[in-house]
Amino acid sequence: MPSKLLQKQWLFATLVSRLLLRAHELGYHVALGDAYRDPRVFGQLGTLKGYGHGKSCHKIRLAVDLNLFTPEGEYLASTEAHRLLGEWWETQHPDCRWGGRFSTPDGNHYSLTHDGMA
Repeated sequence: MPSKLLQKQWLFATLVSRLLLRAHELGYHVALGDAYRDPRVFGQLGTLKGYGHGKSCHKIRLAVDLNLFTPEGEYLASTEAHRLLGEWWETQHPDCRWGGRFSTPDGNHYSLTHDGMA
């Protein structure tokens, strides 16, 4: 039986494919930002090295940052620009979290919770 983490990673990959399709349906162009944050560069889970959070879901392959663009190529950097997509993401599974709701908003962050991390 695969571990709970591996099962969540499989689910996350499926949900991200839907997220990308939804972004295109809403008229955005998307470039991928951070997904996996390698512990050799960012430290082991629980350790803050570089940027981000020490207990980031990026370190366990349960988070992705998306960069949204208008059809004309304008980069949409604000959290507000991600709101429609982020709110849709939250409806896809009870563990889906959008970074626009974090205490320090991170609008381009989309993740699945795991062991209290988002």
